[in-house]
Amino acid sequence: MRASFLPGPNRTVEERLKGLVLHEMDLSHEAVFETGCVYIVQLLESLKLPKGVSAAANPKSSTGRLDIFTRVIADYAQEFDNVPEAYEGPLYAEISPRTFPIMARQGSRLSQIRFRSGASLATDKLIRELHAGEPLITEGEVNIDGGLALSVDLSGIKKGEPVGFRAKRHSALVDVDKKGALEVLDYWEPIWQKGSLILDPDQFYILASREAVRIPPTHAAEMVPYNPLVGEFRVHYAGFFDPGFGHASGHGEGARAVLEVRSHEVPFILEDGQIIGRLVYEPLTATPKHVYGGGLGSNYQKQGLKLSKHFKPFIP
Repeated sequence: MRASFLPGPNRTVEERLKGLVLHEMDLSHEAVFETGCVYIVQLLESLKLPKGVSAAANPKSSTGRLDIFTRVIADYAQEFDNVPEAYEGPLYAEISPRTFPIMARQGSRLSQIRFRSGASLATDKLIRELHAGEPLITEGEVNIDGGLALSVDLSGIKKGEPVGFRAKRHSALVDVDKKGALEVLDYWEPIWQKGSLILDPDQFYILASREAVRIPPTHAAEMVPYNPLVGEFRVHYAGFFDPGFGHASGHGEGARAVLEVRSHEVPFILEDGQIIGRLVYEPLTATPKHVYGGGLGSNYQKQGLKLSKHFKPFIP
C-alpha cells in the first residue's frame, strides 16, 4: 500500500483500496513482508455479530514481540482494532513489520480478537476486590489508579540473565510459522546494563515487568493503551492477558509481563522500578472450560524475560 488508512463511515475497505494499491501478492504460497512497508490482507475470518456484542482486536503476543505493527480494519471503520456491535462483514489486517522482515502465508495468525457483550465493566473497584480475594501480583506494593500499575525490571537480579534485549537492525528473515528455529544473537543484542536504560527512538526493545501477575480464570485483562503522561514511549503491542495467565488454574504461579518497548520522537531514560503500564481487569460472561496454560500449548505461561516463540532459548 502507499499508506495506512481508515475507510471512514461511508466506504468499505475494498472501495478505499482503489488508488492506494502498489502491487498484489499471492499468499497461497509464502510471501515476504518487508520492513517499513504497509500491507493490507483480507482475513479468512469474517464476522456476524449480534446486537449488543462488539469486538476488539490486538496483535498476538508473538507478533508484538517481533515488532510487527498489525491492526484489524472493518468496513466503514473510523478506528483500528475496534468492531462495532452488530457488525456483519469482512475483516482486514494492516501489517507493517518495523524491525525484521517476515515470511507469512495463507493461514498465518498474527492477530487475535475478543468479544464484549454490553459496556466495559473494568473499574478500579473491581481490581481492588479481586486483589483482596487473591493477590494479583506476587511482589511489591499494589498501585491501583486507572488500572493495576506494572513497573519495569532493570535490576538484573537474576544472575547470568540480561535485563532485556535490543533488536539488531538489518537482520535476516523471520518465518512467523516456525517455532524455535532462530538463533537469538542473530537478531538480538542482550542488555546487561543495570539500573537504567536510554531508549533510542530508532530501536525496539524487549523488557519485562518487575511484578509477576495473575489473571483469575473468571476474568481477562488488558494493558491500558499508551499514556503520554508516563513518558514518550509505547509499551505492549499485544495487550490481551488471557484468563489463567500466571494463575494456578493454568499451572502457573505468577508470570511477568513482557514489554515490547519503542520510544517515540526523543531518547527516553527508563529507570528500574518505573511504572510503565497498567492492567485493567474485566469479568467474563462465563468461566471458560480451558484457561491459558491449561494444556493448550500456551507459549508464555510462567514466563520471565522471554523473546517470541520463534527463537531458541537464550544461553549466555
